Amino acid sequence: MSELTDNQELIARLNGETAKIDWHELQKHYALGNVLAVSAAGDLIQVAIALHQDNAAQIQQWLSEEVIFEVSDQQALAWYEANATVWALVIPPFILVQAVS
Repeated sequence: MSELTDNQELIARLNGETAKIDWHELQKHYALGNVLAVSAAGDLIQVAIALHQDNAAQIQQWLSEEVIFEVSDQQALAWYEANATVWALVIPPFILVQAVS
């Protein structure tokens, strides 16, 4: 299969695995340090692809630009108190989340 077809299939699969979830349901994963957030400027699917493909250079760039970041205790508390809903996508060992806008 071509790389383009493989990438299209991966995008389709990841889109199908993306879901809205209440932050309360992610508390255990957050406590374990397995949750990464994607900023509003970031693309949840593109971040997931970079993690899936272990694209360290791209991930480091996004980390330095704060396109992806660890959820702070303050943010986690705010989402908890608001019972916020976030977009979530599992890319083991992480769960990527992005605030619903």
